[in-house]
Amino acid sequence: MARDWEHFPHGADIGVRGFGPTKAAAFERAAYAMTAAVTDPRTIRPETEVAIECEAPDDEVLLLDWLNALVYEMAERAMLFADFSVRIDGHRLVATARGEAA
Repeated sequence: MARDWEHFPHGADIGVRGFGPTKAAAFERAAYAMTAAVTDPRTIRPETEVAIECEAPDDEVLLLDWLNALVYEMAERAMLFADFSVRIDGHRLVATARGEAA
């Protein structure tokens, strides 16, 4: 069975990819892959919800902004996320990340 996310070598760090039937689903899976780079996401309980919004000029920058926003929220709140709901309208993303204190 094929996974819906993956890690790959990247010059700056580790790369993440998400796959899905929609852009929003692929963004959700990329976020999951990012969490999987540091811990097993299956062990994270979705106890707390955090709203995240991003807007960017294109999909590549939007994905980068989304992942950066998650990193910021994880650091600021001392949390890990493993459950994501993403809506994308054009180049605007509105999402909810769910997780628990690290």
